[in-house]
Amino acid sequence: MAGGPDFNAFLIIMAVVVTVAVFLVNVYVLVNYQHPDDKNQAYLPKFVVVLGLSVAQISILMLPLDVANRKACENAIVTGACNLTLPMEQLWSAIYIINVVLVFFVIPFSMFFYEADMDDSPGKRAWSALQWCLVTAVVVILVLGIMYGVVGYVDLPVRRLDARVVPFSSAARARFDVLGPSTPCLLSDNTAAVSGPAASECYGYGGSAGSEDTWSLRSSFPVYVIALSTIVGSVLFAIFGGVGIISLPLDCIFSFFRRPKALITRSQYIQKATELGRRAREIRDTAQALQKEERAGSKGRKWKKNVRLLQHELVYLEQEEMDLAEVYPQGEEAEAMWALTVVGYLCQLLFGLVGLVFSALWIGHIIVYSLMKPPASVLLNDMFVKLDNAFGLFGTAAFALFCFYLLLAVVAGEMKLGLTFVLFTVHPMRWGRTLMSSFLFNVGLILLCSISVIQFCATAFALYAQETAVANIFGHQLENLRGIKVLFRYGIFQIVFVSLAFLTFVYYIGFGWRRRPRTRISLTG
Repeated sequence: MAGGPDFNAFLIIMAVVVTVAVFLVNVYVLVNYQHPDDKNQAYLPKFVVVLGLSVAQISILMLPLDVANRKACENAIVTGACNLTLPMEQLWSAIYIINVVLVFFVIPFSMFFYEADMDDSPGKRAWSALQWCLVTAVVVILVLGIMYGVVGYVDLPVRRLDARVVPFSSAARARFDVLGPSTPCLLSDNTAAVSGPAASECYGYGGSAGSEDTWSLRSSFPVYVIALSTIVGSVLFAIFGGVGIISLPLDCIFSFFRRPKALITRSQYIQKATELGRRAREIRDTAQALQKEERAGSKGRKWKKNVRLLQHELVYLEQEEMDLAEVYPQGEEAEAMWALTVVGYLCQLLFGLVGLVFSALWIGHIIVYSLMKPPASVLLNDMFVKLDNAFGLFGTAAFALFCFYLLLAVVAGEMKLGLTFVLFTVHPMRWGRTLMSSFLFNVGLILLCSISVIQFCATAFALYAQETAVANIFGHQLENLRGIKVLFRYGIFQIVFVSLAFLTFVYYIGFGWRRRPRTRISLTG
């Protein structure tokens, strides 16, 4: 695709249209996923949810925009020397500063405000939430300021070049007319011109092959903030992404094979509904007991563990209620609902099969391109380039799909670890049943991991994303930042990602294919 003003105007129009579309889609998601208790209220958390989701998605979409922006100049001119490109480096800094502010300040404030006592006035709830956020802000600013002042440098490896060129006299300058392809340079004032095999070296470099040095320069503060937030996000990304890259497609495939094959009778429905009602009453009684302990000030480690177990039990109970509604739809449109259920499971199978291909390509690409030194193959980089040659938007669209899929894998991994191993409280998003606290938690997770997803994609697709602003931030500065460069130089996060993906696959081979009866989580006394 040719560069020039028309192409640049096309990029601006596409960026505006996509941004508006992203906001509208997120409003639709919020309206349909929100809990009935949050309708017509909790406007601040809702605004933060839409803004956070939009920032995360726009940051992912900026990757293909950055690649397309590189083509705005004709004749392969470097973007830094072209005045027809978008200021992508400034846009990246802005989007990531907004990301960090949302994750560490705005979302915690919104969660504290939402979960405050509803009997208090809005001003009192806001002040209580602000106090918690001020403490967080002071700690974060102190840590960032101290670390930036002490180790906020980029150590770039360079090779020292020692020139052996000396000034020439007038007589020597007269010999310049002998210079040509076979005689490219002169040694000194009193030495004949170099020719023959030695001429290829030209004697301009006198250092040894191993004479390397380090060039240190101060990193910009926005880039340093991006770097530290990337480290935090990369830890979560490597764990959740490694598990989710396998669990996301396989859960969809196994869900199809475990689907209900037929509707149940009314008597079976009454029996199962009665059991769910009994368990709901037990959960209510346990929750009331935990509330009494909280009022009495007994909020120790055992109390927190019981709260976490109780929240997991609620998730299981809601899931079983939805499963029961699937096999016994009620109302005048019961047959249509059952038909939609069947179609939904077929869509899960299709997504699982496609996702399995995406996961295999991702893991294979990381191994052969990111972990092998030198890379055994450029794999997906070459695929994107060939798609771009076929049509200018095919490569960037495929690039965006692979990045979005990686973000979905992170969310799937978080759900899998939380529900299967009960390591932490999960906040699942249910259609029409998602509270704003769960919304905010998942938005914060997506925002934090989106930074790492972009860094991961920029590194994995370095050949395709070369000469872009994101390559300059993540490829040159971040990977050479003092104190953390070893994590990126030796591919620590990629190794953890692939290792957990392998272990998750082994787990699914051994246990994931079997239908295991869901047992109720017993609460400790």
